[in-house]
Amino acid sequence: MLDTISGLRPELNLALGDFSYEAGREQEFCDMVTGKLGGDFPYQVVTGNHESDGHDGDIANIVNCLPNKLPGLTGEYGIQWYADYPERDPLVRFIMVSPGIKFHDGNTLDYSRGSERWLWTAAALDGARSRKIPWTVVGMHTPCLSVGKYDCRAGRDFTNLLIDRKADLVLSGHDHNYQRSHQLGRGQGCPALVPDTFSGGCLAGPDNAMVQGAGTVFATVGTGGVGLYEVNDQDPESPYFAAWSGKNRDAALGTLDVTATADRLSARFVPAADYTFTDSFEIKWK
Repeated sequence: MLDTISGLRPELNLALGDFSYEAGREQEFCDMVTGKLGGDFPYQVVTGNHESDGHDGDIANIVNCLPNKLPGLTGEYGIQWYADYPERDPLVRFIMVSPGIKFHDGNTLDYSRGSERWLWTAAALDGARSRKIPWTVVGMHTPCLSVGKYDCRAGRDFTNLLIDRKADLVLSGHDHNYQRSHQLGRGQGCPALVPDTFSGGCLAGPDNAMVQGAGTVFATVGTGGVGLYEVNDQDPESPYFAAWSGKNRDAALGTLDVTATADRLSARFVPAADYTFTDSFEIKWK
């Protein structure tokens, strides 16, 4: 996977958690990353559940050996942070958060409605709009919508917050497969997105006409190397999705290559060597 990323020559990479999968091997993981991508490359991290509570590693160790490389970062790197990129005349605000996973004290961080972390996330999204930054990309380990193994670990209310505040793209890991939704929005036909059900009123529009501000695209990209999970096309949430790949269907490891310009946010799934599955989508500035 790192060879695939290196071949794309990106300006940065968002790494959405679950790194070494074994306590004590964090430095080995970091050395592998820097060996492939270079010591100065912005390999920007947020914790997954395997290193959040220390049982399969410790996010503090990952942060120490893969430190932040983006100027102007706000928040706690590795847990909850945002940064505008590029620093001058930014095109994207990257917002990384950690709902739905346990930490060292055995508790999950509070992203419930009205909590401090809820308000922080809302302010980060609103602040991007007030600065007239064209695009907002949210990254977190746990998804909510899924045709894979997990239920809504990120939380229903928090997921609806991201839609309400018009996040353009929400990225997650955790489910070891690829899943990409249509653009989803709330309104008269969709007062709230309800997990484990489908409402056609939440579909903001067809894939070939996605426009900024109309809704949010959710993409789970858990295809970084550990064994893939199956996908279920009979899942009640499946009509929300435009594309998926898993152990039992178009299996592929790969990465999502995202390009931002002032007038469009485009993305394509790039398979690793020996895999063939692809997907692509584009959101145009309104």
